[in-house]
Amino acid sequence: MRNPIKQTLKDWFFKEATANDWKRATVPGCVHTDLLNNGAIEDPFYGKNELDMQWIDKTDWEYQTTFLVRDDVLEHEKVELSFEGLDTYADVYVNGNKILEADNMFRIWKADVKSHLQQGDNQLTVYFHSPIQHDLHKPDQLGYNLPADNDHSEDGGVGEKKLSVFARKAPYHYGWDWGPRFVTSGIWKEVYLEAWSEARVLDVHIKQPFVSENRADLVAEIEVEATNETEVIFNISDQHSMGKEQNFRLKKGVQHLHIPITIDNPKLWWSNGLGEPYLYHFQIDLILNDDVRASHYVRTGLRSIRLVRDSDKYGQSFYFELNGVPVFAKGANHIPNDSFQTSITRERYRHEIATAAHSNMNMLRVWGGGIYEYDEFYKLCDEYGILVWQDFMFACSMYPGDEAFIESVKKEAIDNVKRLRNYACIALWCGNNEMDAAWSEYEEQGGWGWKQRYNNTQRQEIWKAYDDIFHHILPSVLEKYDANVDYWPSSPMQELSYTKEQHATFDTVQRGDVHYWDVWHGQKPVEAYKDKVGRFMSEYGFQSFPEKKTVLTYAEEEGLALESDIMLHHQKNGAGNRLIKNYMEMYYHPPKDFSSFLRISHILQADAIKSAVEAHRLNMPYCMGTLYWQLNDCWPVASWSSMDYFGRWKALQYVIKDRFKPNVLIVDQTEKGVHFYTVSDQLQSKSVNLHISIYTFSGEALYTETKEITMKANTSTKVKEQVLEDLIAYRHDEDIVLYAEIEEQGRLIDNIVHLLDKPKHLTFENPEIHLEYSEQGIVVESQKFASHVWLETDIEGYFTENNFHLIPGMKKIIPFYKRTSTEKEAFQKENMENIRVVSMYDLI
Repeated sequence: MRNPIKQTLKDWFFKEATANDWKRATVPGCVHTDLLNNGAIEDPFYGKNELDMQWIDKTDWEYQTTFLVRDDVLEHEKVELSFEGLDTYADVYVNGNKILEADNMFRIWKADVKSHLQQGDNQLTVYFHSPIQHDLHKPDQLGYNLPADNDHSEDGGVGEKKLSVFARKAPYHYGWDWGPRFVTSGIWKEVYLEAWSEARVLDVHIKQPFVSENRADLVAEIEVEATNETEVIFNISDQHSMGKEQNFRLKKGVQHLHIPITIDNPKLWWSNGLGEPYLYHFQIDLILNDDVRASHYVRTGLRSIRLVRDSDKYGQSFYFELNGVPVFAKGANHIPNDSFQTSITRERYRHEIATAAHSNMNMLRVWGGGIYEYDEFYKLCDEYGILVWQDFMFACSMYPGDEAFIESVKKEAIDNVKRLRNYACIALWCGNNEMDAAWSEYEEQGGWGWKQRYNNTQRQEIWKAYDDIFHHILPSVLEKYDANVDYWPSSPMQELSYTKEQHATFDTVQRGDVHYWDVWHGQKPVEAYKDKVGRFMSEYGFQSFPEKKTVLTYAEEEGLALESDIMLHHQKNGAGNRLIKNYMEMYYHPPKDFSSFLRISHILQADAIKSAVEAHRLNMPYCMGTLYWQLNDCWPVASWSSMDYFGRWKALQYVIKDRFKPNVLIVDQTEKGVHFYTVSDQLQSKSVNLHISIYTFSGEALYTETKEITMKANTSTKVKEQVLEDLIAYRHDEDIVLYAEIEEQGRLIDNIVHLLDKPKHLTFENPEIHLEYSEQGIVVESQKFASHVWLETDIEGYFTENNFHLIPGMKKIIPFYKRTSTEKEAFQKENMENIRVVSMYDLI
């Protein structure tokens, strides 16, 4: 028997289907990036270039390569051509023979091609039909437009026709309220030939029906294909054991084999902050005639994970339990890192996941309007201990329910569940984003007014399609292929009841998960975050601009104005720029110029989300999760992200790093009082000291108090409260600030500087901030109180702390991490002039 052969197909060219000028192509890639690389279009992200590139998605494109087939390939019994991803409507030809038609970006496409191959050179052609032209007739054929409010059809030149819902393709390609419209086509994942004989391993699933610290009972489910009946041996090993052998007699065709595995005293996989995310490396060898003919590798962590929804005195819980431990989920919503997903490198993924881990996150939600991420994303989440809430790719729309569409969705789900189910990070499968809530009957109940657009017959058709996909097809796929991970039909939702109580609103905080947008979209003040705290806050957000260096990648200096055409074009949320300005006026002094406006927008966003995060954490264990919108961007833009398109941390990222620490002190100011809470995610209580002080802006201590308290494990505890008037009474000739810290035997656990009034009511004098070099980091101190101190440098990376308040006499030593390093990088003394520092005083 010959060893199997895998041959990756390279050296691709592309052209417009009606043209003859072949150009060099990159595969994996897409038409837009290939045009850019060939100098055929300008930077799609610059200025308003997006609008000039809408012709691309209305054109058919061809990709072609010539590849060599050797004798040893053709000598095998089977030769298969595999496309890991085709975007989206494609006909594939080998030597002029059509071998498959693709219509789903998210599926894996395979075809037996041996009979079409010849020794020597062979030609492979992929013809991509315009996704716009392909689907343009479908709304008319259906008789009405399906709701898809984020489809920027007008920018795409197709009027009100919402075509995104008909294509099984990344919804955000058609535009979103943070992203541009680039409806791509291309070969977006690997292409290869596989030649094999007798038997091969198609897939291995390491099932985990029972996992504890004492024992793990596993089952290796092996999907194997054989060309004829044959006797084989399978051997399964990991890095700790030589392996387990089992004999099987294979039948012709595809079959599933099961091998039980028991591991005593296993090393468990833990999320970030709770322990080591330990990973087992399993090797599965197929042995025939005493020879290893094929090997399959699975890296996974051993853990038990479940979504706990138990009735309690408030309503019903909603939290994740990992290895028997209730986990407060701290994290963010993730969108694709690029409008052109094939531009995402491993380094960009590593930077994002490392940012999440260094920011003390333990969960990311892969939002349903993007893509099922590349494997590299999930590998890194496994390594860093980041749990993943995984949406299926449906968002903010209703979808058709014809037989072909439903069958395509089913196959898509099977392909992606099988691909992702071995990753330890997968904590939940979720059917869609916001569709259940949007379909609610009345807008005052949280619905989006969708039902009012349709007659009763149309409503029934639309809801039947929804019900078929999200209440039947997807859960049945999971029951068969990944039954140990829970499924949640839609986010947000209360529960699957088929009554109006099923739909979540901003007020349904007693059960299910909540997307809370009354702050921002509803224009309520930031303080409203404290009034609406649900059992699990899976979405909420607040916008800012990116920093000036990023803005200058899409605009010239003369375009730096709030209402300029370019600033408005790089703000996809309609009135977003005005909302930032209005909220800024509520809380801060007016910025002195547009550069200062950009910086204060960061401060505004950070302070707003800080208020939300603290409200969620201090309500633990009633609330057991907070995932803000959003971690990242797909292009340079004003948005809700905490890290811009280039991976540059905004002020919010630093606040998240601080407020997501395992042990925090929270100061909650109400109309009449100031309340102090300790919150711990750790599993042991501890005795600590609480120190409270009042300082003038000049640094004079007016009041100090120390109290011994208990920081209780895995919960929130109110440890002290004071009357607000008693604290404000210390203010006389100058403004005051509250400082509080908790320490254990002299070791600082957390500290917080709290302003007792809105910044716009305070007087900020020149703080005279001084920077000094040390091998431990940058030493920062001031002569007067400095609000929202910001350090920056031209080196890409991040400081361990930023956007902080500085009280005179309390110096800070702040290390710096280069983006490409996991180690602290001390500035050389001669490079100190490259560090710049500003505070609120410099911005107003």
